[in-house]
Amino acid sequence: MALSQNARISGHLRYLLLGSLTLNLLFAGAAGAMAVQHARAPAPLQPVVGIKHGVEHRFNRIAASLPPADAKIMRAEFRAEAVQLAEAEAQLRLSEEAVRDSLRAEPFDPAAVRSAMGQSSAAHESFYALIHNLVAAATAKMSPAGRETLADWRQRRDRAVITQ
Repeated sequence: MALSQNARISGHLRYLLLGSLTLNLLFAGAAGAMAVQHARAPAPLQPVVGIKHGVEHRFNRIAASLPPADAKIMRAEFRAEAVQLAEAEAQLRLSEEAVRDSLRAEPFDPAAVRSAMGQSSAAHESFYALIHNLVAAATAKMSPAGRETLADWRQRRDRAVITQ
């Protein structure tokens, strides 16, 4: 009687072991498939919620430090150029992504990297030229106090970051 009971327990344990192994393989396969899919998916070029590094956020921070009338001028100039700034910023991000893609490409092509870097440099120049023109147009309409505040903005911001 003890032998047949041990045989039954042994049979049950085999089935439990086989079931456990099957489930583990199923979960490992699903996790592997998800990891491969995630690794192959291109990263979106959208801003991350909660992280504000875009040009609009920076102009709002600058305008907030200006006297109210000058802030209004700065925001009006930004709104007038908002579409062009958004296009230039998107072009800049796409050109940076093209550089990263060319560096990762197999087979590696140094000429493609140089071309992508040249296009990225041109996108940077275009973006910053647009920002500089916007700031110059706004400051031409500002009060001397607003221009003084704007001139010292970077130093005040850097000091505030250091003291935090």
